Amino acid sequence: MIGTHQHHEAVRRLQASYDALAPGSVVRLAKKTSNLFRPRDAPATTGLDVSGLGGVISIDTEARTADVQGMCTYEDLVDATLPLGLIPLVVPQLRTITLGGAVTGLGIESTSFRCGLPHESVLEMDIFTGAGEVVTATATNEHADLFTTFPNSYGSLGYATRLRIELEPVESHVALRHVRFGDAAALQDAIATVTDRGEWDGVRVDGMDGTAFEPGRYVLTLARWTGAPEGTASDYAGQQIYWRSIQQRDTDVLTTYDYLWRWDTDWFWCSQAFGAQNPTIRRMWPRRLRRSDTYHRLVGLDRRFKIMARLDRRAGRPQRERVVQDVEVPVERLGEFLDWFDEAVGMRPVWLCPLRLRDDATWPTYPLRPGHTYVNVGFWGAVPVGEDAPRSPLNRAIEDKVAELDGHKSLYSESFYDPATFDRLYDGANLAAVKKRYDPDDRLTSLYDKAVRQR
Repeated sequence: MIGTHQHHEAVRRLQASYDALAPGSVVRLAKKTSNLFRPRDAPATTGLDVSGLGGVISIDTEARTADVQGMCTYEDLVDATLPLGLIPLVVPQLRTITLGGAVTGLGIESTSFRCGLPHESVLEMDIFTGAGEVVTATATNEHADLFTTFPNSYGSLGYATRLRIELEPVESHVALRHVRFGDAAALQDAIATVTDRGEWDGVRVDGMDGTAFEPGRYVLTLARWTGAPEGTASDYAGQQIYWRSIQQRDTDVLTTYDYLWRWDTDWFWCSQAFGAQNPTIRRMWPRRLRRSDTYHRLVGLDRRFKIMARLDRRAGRPQRERVVQDVEVPVERLGEFLDWFDEAVGMRPVWLCPLRLRDDATWPTYPLRPGHTYVNVGFWGAVPVGEDAPRSPLNRAIEDKVAELDGHKSLYSESFYDPATFDRLYDGANLAAVKKRYDPDDRLTSLYDKAVRQR
């Protein structure tokens, strides 16, 4: 952990780097990693200095809170809290997601059916605004408008330098049940039941997510915090692959650490695109490099040099459209969306993660209905579509379908909304008003420009 003096010094460097930018220049963070999947057309510019803003400042075990810097990854935060028997209420599934990124860009995981989204467990934030100032925002102080609008703003309102978050107790291991369903209606009912009651078949449920392998083949994975098991816990950071175990096993036990990062080792199932799930290649692939940020860098190289596109052309295969999205649909419309998705897109498997907001608070930039259960559907890959691929027809169709079902789409990947639709879905009027207050000279790129115009 770092001291408060070190934190203040890091914030000072951040402010100095902002002051050094030429008037009118693009303001961005100088960070080495990213979990975004949208290309950027903005000209190169010197980024804000965020060095020294990636640590844990303090942990209060009695209050169950932590003061964390904005660029701290969940991997580093968990390394600090888990030995104390505590974890954040929601730990997003990829190691290099940062605290600030999960709040300003949204995050989700298996505890979201009872704990909501990461920003709901934030008690206060220090936010570096477009005016070059640091303000402390809470849900009730004079900066409450910034506090409630910040989630899903993706840096268009500023950057979190410090967050005070809630923690919850956890045990050393996690017991899993993989419950199988043959139709989407039964799956929907099960998700609603677990969300309402916090249990399934009389057994407490602490975490819940699911996998749709193909039509009529759905698995809901129910997790329960538990002490050390009698036998040996499974290890999916080595030769075994977690997502395949869901197809093969009815129960399982992992250490809590391995459970939190169960999806990261193989980037869900996407590591197979790089051969990392081939047993021979896997043995030679260093264990320390079997992680999502490694695969993300490989995707970046492919995007830069168009390797797969060239191979497809040489082999005479149709052009592919990259379909990398996470969407939220109301639980009662999940089956309708999956049926449409199977016919229109045909990508499997897909990830399912139920969520419900913790309370009646409203978050205008991502306005989910309080008290209502949604299911996040995540799908990541490329689909052959032919010459129409540059127009992204499947991504556009997904946007239309999600809106038709009263759902919402995360903005970490490409988006194609027209300005009026975007403002309706993400409360553009409120976003503009808050931006005007905290970024009066319009130094920060707007959310629409970031998410749709790729600036």
